[in-house]
Amino acid sequence: MHTLTLRPATTQDLPTLLKFEQGIISDERPFDPTHKDETIHYYDLPAMIESPLVELIVAELGGITVGSGYARLEKAKPYKKFEQFAYLGFMYVVPEHRGKGINAHVMGYLREWSKKQGVTELRLEVYCENEKAVRAYEKVGFMRYMYTMRMEA
Repeated sequence: MHTLTLRPATTQDLPTLLKFEQGIISDERPFDPTHKDETIHYYDLPAMIESPLVELIVAELGGITVGSGYARLEKAKPYKKFEQFAYLGFMYVVPEHRGKGINAHVMGYLREWSKKQGVTELRLEVYCENEKAVRAYEKVGFMRYMYTMRMEA
């Protein structure tokens, strides 16, 4: 088995990251009827790579990029006990490498980066019906916190 390497993403990673973004969107479409049917994008990946407020990383096995994730520093609402938090997203592992703990390593890396920034709170969003993802996040220590509810007018 190859050793897992985690590193900050670079602009050379953009073609792979754009594929990962479409993989995430494809995985999430069944949970969100409000997505447009055409090609959409969630992220401004070049800006994320350059931002000092974002740590966008890739996971590599044997030199092949197999996963990604980011932590983005956010200002907290004034009524919170913490001044800032890290919002995690872009969690993706290529299908043939899922279930190997890669996402847990990505999240561990991002948690440590967040701690070095003085952050004590991590947040992320997941579709409540995406039980596989919910369980994966709970496995690394996240707790269910709040549901966003919607309806058509």
